[in-house]
Amino acid sequence: MTLNIKNLAIIAHVDHGKTTLVDALFKQSGLFRDNQQIETCAMDYNDLERERGITILAKCTSFTWNGTKLNIVDTPGHADFGGEVERILSMVDGVLVLVDAAEGPMPQTKFVLSKALALDLNPIVVINKIDKNDARVSEVLNEIFDLFIALGANDIQLDFPIIYASGRNGWAVKHLDDEKKDLTPLLETVMAHVPEASIIEGQQPLRMLVSMLEYDQYLGRILTGKILSGTANINDPVHVLRPGQESEIEKSRLTKLLAFEGLTRISIESAQAGDIIAIAGLEKATVADTIASMEVTDPLESIPIDPPTISITFSVNDSPLAGKDGKKLTSRMIGDRLFKESEGNVSINVKKSQSDESYEVAGRGELQLGILIETMRREGFELSIGRPKVLFHKDEKTGEVKEPIEELYIDLDDDFTGIVVEKIIQRKGEMIDMRPSGVGKTRIKFLVPTRGLIGYYGEFLTDTRGTGIMNKSFHSYVSHKGPIEGRNKGVLVSVANGKAVPYALFFLKERGTLFVPPGDPVYEGMIIGENSRENELEVNPTKEKQLSNCRASGKDENIKIPNPRFMSLEQAIAYIQSDELVEVTPKAIRLRKKYLDPNTRKKMSRISEKS
Repeated sequence: MTLNIKNLAIIAHVDHGKTTLVDALFKQSGLFRDNQQIETCAMDYNDLERERGITILAKCTSFTWNGTKLNIVDTPGHADFGGEVERILSMVDGVLVLVDAAEGPMPQTKFVLSKALALDLNPIVVINKIDKNDARVSEVLNEIFDLFIALGANDIQLDFPIIYASGRNGWAVKHLDDEKKDLTPLLETVMAHVPEASIIEGQQPLRMLVSMLEYDQYLGRILTGKILSGTANINDPVHVLRPGQESEIEKSRLTKLLAFEGLTRISIESAQAGDIIAIAGLEKATVADTIASMEVTDPLESIPIDPPTISITFSVNDSPLAGKDGKKLTSRMIGDRLFKESEGNVSINVKKSQSDESYEVAGRGELQLGILIETMRREGFELSIGRPKVLFHKDEKTGEVKEPIEELYIDLDDDFTGIVVEKIIQRKGEMIDMRPSGVGKTRIKFLVPTRGLIGYYGEFLTDTRGTGIMNKSFHSYVSHKGPIEGRNKGVLVSVANGKAVPYALFFLKERGTLFVPPGDPVYEGMIIGENSRENELEVNPTKEKQLSNCRASGKDENIKIPNPRFMSLEQAIAYIQSDELVEVTPKAIRLRKKYLDPNTRKKMSRISEKS
């Protein structure tokens, strides 16, 4: 049966409510029974997404409303996962731009909107959370309009329809004084303004551009994309074409076709042009490839993806505690997993480094690579992770070395603006805008070198007493800004193997901030704390109290040790210096020196100083 099909993407910044809005659309479309139990943020079914409250992977869903099939793509809201957003824009014909009524348009909104406008997609603007106490609807609407102008929107795009909504409460209105009942006004606007799914007109053979790739333990590789022409039928012969390659990648038959229905995929016999479907059974096809009938010889063009800006070295865990927590330890296992990730995630590049046991993994930011590392440790991998390095760009015409610049937005209390501006300027940042955002808060916009932001987030939270919000997105490449001062404090390094004891930690707490509690295993070369001074200090956290007739062990019960400073994975990666590593296992995150032996460290330090 031929259906009217509309394909729509929802784009927004982190925590602006897009996944919650999709939940409400599910409920009101009749997709679920009235008494059916549905989890909050049902589209975030990944464990990490639920724990962190963010969308990491782009996902497709669909429902039928008034005889029209509406395919919706829920997209990530963090700039580090921009590659997920860029590639799915080729599948849709309309965009829902969701903006928080208090925060207004943020970096990710701007980043993805610029991509959508460049593709001539006409957005529908939804101002969400207008029921919040600090909502500033009219100001936010003006900010959105200014953003559209700044991004070069044409006259049609500037005449965007506006919907006011509360996704959590499940209602939307076209005017603020309308009755707040349900999401029907939003759905009516989508039906009126989103065009029918674009296809190649005429009697054309099958052409489908792959936009997403994922793995299923039963079906294997699953390729998702939009059919641009023709019809896909079970058992039809197809071949895979890739831009830049003359010969086909593989030949096969369509053995499994899947359509989206709510939160599930269902098997279908055929699919028509304009629909978004998934295909299983192909072994070599990947993102940006074209799946087509045998008579098609030219691949479809795909959207170029912005390049990675930082890289991290993944290597084998060679600490004395290696192999005690994880089961996947070898460089071959690590390499296979990383190359498998790069197949489906087009914004990640993987290459083998000079060492046989390490790999260079390039991505958009610390969060994106941190999510990959966290996923791998939950799968049973043990890894050693190096300090993030910025990827410089050499101008082909002039030969000048350029570095990536981030557009940084900071929201913080007025009391902390001075210290934050000072720290950003020290990191070669340039303040572009500063304005009050209400309720004693200020919003500041900077242009900062990417390398200047590595390791700054923890310091920023300390300076703002944990109340500041920092968001960034890639801006451009500029001339090298010169040296930037790194971490200004040294570390406490263990000189012994064993377990940390309270007696030793009690005296070490005067030297700085501890990272390990009593009873934790330590080893020579492991970083057990931050020194209060700039130098590296070698200490013995396993030193026991020497008992004698004059020294009893009973007084140890009075020893009080402050709670150690525990770091998240992203904080640990950002904290380390170039001669340090993060040891990642399924049960622990530890900091260590690259060279565990102190004599080797001193030797390598002298070599680096001479070079």
